[in-house]
Amino acid sequence: MEKILKPMSGYLTLVICLVLFAASIYLFIMGVEQNITFVILSIVCFLLSCFFLKGLMIIQPNHSRVLNFFGKYVGTAKDNGLFFINPLYSSQKISLRSENLQGQTLKVNDKMGNPIEIAAVIVWKVGDTYKAAYEVERYTDYVKMQSEAAVRHLAVSFPYDNLEDEHAALTLRDGGDQVNKILEQELLERLSPAGIVIQEARITHLAYASEIAGAMLQRQQATAIVAARTKIVEGAVGMVDLALKKLSAENIVELDDERKAAMVSNLMVVLCGEKAATPILNAGTLYN
Repeated sequence: MEKILKPMSGYLTLVICLVLFAASIYLFIMGVEQNITFVILSIVCFLLSCFFLKGLMIIQPNHSRVLNFFGKYVGTAKDNGLFFINPLYSSQKISLRSENLQGQTLKVNDKMGNPIEIAAVIVWKVGDTYKAAYEVERYTDYVKMQSEAAVRHLAVSFPYDNLEDEHAALTLRDGGDQVNKILEQELLERLSPAGIVIQEARITHLAYASEIAGAMLQRQQATAIVAARTKIVEGAVGMVDLALKKLSAENIVELDDERKAAMVSNLMVVLCGEKAATPILNAGTLYN
């Protein structure tokens, strides 16, 4: 697991490196003019300055360094500034900043087998540097591949809409925040081995594939027309029933069953027709 390391400040080491480097130059000049021993001391000072300089590292804000000593994990330094570590340590820089992953538009089949296009944007960051550095090969590639797999799995788990499955409790088109939360949860499960934290995941593109988009649009329009006609018929039946009851209650006219059927037919045509009815005046008696 991740182990936080507190390295010592590197400012004193930096001063020592500068002093050793200056001393190596001075001793080299003295050795050329006087004694070869000074040249040897100059080389020693220069090598020491290079050795200590290798142990200096700068950690930027929201960055970290994973330290390794001959294949053994030592710890992770997350403090910001100039620090000095064992020069024999190897370090790997890992960013702790939030990153956006704009996934490419994927063409998959939904739960009902209809081809759809789907894409998502994911906001993520490294939460465990040990897992990111050692549990997976390249954690950035791991995030991309597993995110695409999660989006594909989401698409095949739910229908695009409930045109074919009227009992579908959740659809991709109408799911909204609930679908996004399901996607976030699956991403957390898939990316936890790499120490990745998911901050947000949202569907950014959702549509039928081009080869069936036209047919599905016609189907949606037909469904809307049927629903509208159903409302019109329900209203017309209520109005006809009200008209017959009012005529009977107020004794305006006596109608037998045949005349009632004709009146109902005429009223339904008038109320349910798409165009305005053309009235025909009867100048004779009711039974002409």
